[in-house]
Amino acid sequence: MNSASIRNVSRRVFLARAGALGGMGLAAPMAMSLAAAGDAAAFTSSDYKALVCVFLYGGNDCHNTLIPADIPNYDRYSAIRGGASGRKRGGIAYGLDELVSLRPAINQTLTDALSYGLAPSLIKTGALFNSGKLAIQLNVGPLVVPLTRAQFQSGALPLPPKLFSHNDQQSVWQALGAEGATVGWGGRIGDLALSSNTNSLLTCISASGNAVFLSGNDALQYQISPGGAIPIWAAKGASFGSSRASEVLKTLITEPRAHVLENEFTRVTKRSMVMEDIVNTALSPVTLTTSFDTDNKPNSLANQLKIVARLIGARNALGSKRQVFFVSLGGFDTHDGLMETHPNLLALLDEALSSFYAATVEMGVENQVTTFTASDFGRTLTSNGDGSDHGWGGHHFVMGGAVKGGRYFGTAPQVSVTSDDQVGQGRLLPSTSVDQMASTLARWFGASENELTTILPRITNFSSSDLGYFSA
Repeated sequence: MNSASIRNVSRRVFLARAGALGGMGLAAPMAMSLAAAGDAAAFTSSDYKALVCVFLYGGNDCHNTLIPADIPNYDRYSAIRGGASGRKRGGIAYGLDELVSLRPAINQTLTDALSYGLAPSLIKTGALFNSGKLAIQLNVGPLVVPLTRAQFQSGALPLPPKLFSHNDQQSVWQALGAEGATVGWGGRIGDLALSSNTNSLLTCISASGNAVFLSGNDALQYQISPGGAIPIWAAKGASFGSSRASEVLKTLITEPRAHVLENEFTRVTKRSMVMEDIVNTALSPVTLTTSFDTDNKPNSLANQLKIVARLIGARNALGSKRQVFFVSLGGFDTHDGLMETHPNLLALLDEALSSFYAATVEMGVENQVTTFTASDFGRTLTSNGDGSDHGWGGHHFVMGGAVKGGRYFGTAPQVSVTSDDQVGQGRLLPSTSVDQMASTLARWFGASENELTTILPRITNFSSSDLGYFSA
């Protein structure tokens, strides 16, 4: 993304963001950062579609998520990760007999005749794959241009900024630029959809705090908690035991002001309070029989996806036709204790994804909701003794009724620490770019060919902007 694109934020949006930041001084929730949405959008729609990004903060170990299951490649994996004899668990390697079996819907010949299984914690995710509701994108990660190992080593071509850095690679995944980027590709997709929704402020919604992924040039994220819209508590009920105090505070933080920034702050605050009533009123009658209760409590990701499901259930009451959501789960920086920590995290992911898909089926919108995972980066195939270190490319899930599930997309990497598809210690050199994954999702959402470069300025650097996740 060029610097001019990043700086392309209107004065009106600047003022709205400034007002939101001003609100932090009064401990108002970030849900108050509701800007005036753009008057125009690139497409309108009569149907409903939602994209849901599930971000795994810390850098998910893809090598212990999707695992070689054929004998030759499993033996390579086990040897590199310190497995025990008899193909049993050891070091940071799973035993062969522990893996969740995957049965692809079509015959696919992968690199070195690879076949895969999932980590033992991903039983429900495996069932989604085997029933054709979930696909796996192999070796995807940030790229500026397609890259070979020789070009990486020589520095002949541009690289993503600050590789292997948590904060920067989180930002590169979400916004295609290092930490400090202000516009994410989810927000850019939202920019195009604003006029599709009766209330454009509910186009981009985070259930996981502030995320640059959802910030557009006009679209700003509306933040929500698992319990619903976030209130300004001091202006509700009886502040300091006095309802009169609450009324006075409400007047103070919403009345017009002469100073332009103060007035913008009060305008945004007032809108936030109005939105709280609108959202919670629409959510009130939405009940789901799908259980998001899990055996691995607490499950913050399941709670976030439950409120996303409820918001989708309230789509008609809210007048929503196109929405982009963001949820997350942290803890994936497994430099040590990988075999103790990572299985529990994957169990939380497994339960949350399964429950969320079941909820979309219950509401009859499984073909209209696509969910995908993302993470800072993959990790090294080699062990550091008790864990793995920062990597680059990784494998990710794409889930939904419209997805051509039960299959792999992209190029499977060799199970090796010396091959040309890695850059040392088994750090995968991505064979598919985040831009290509994003453009495929954006197309399904409704973006036209011409609009893709607005969302993803460097998509033209890559040979394909459609990876084929969806049927025509």
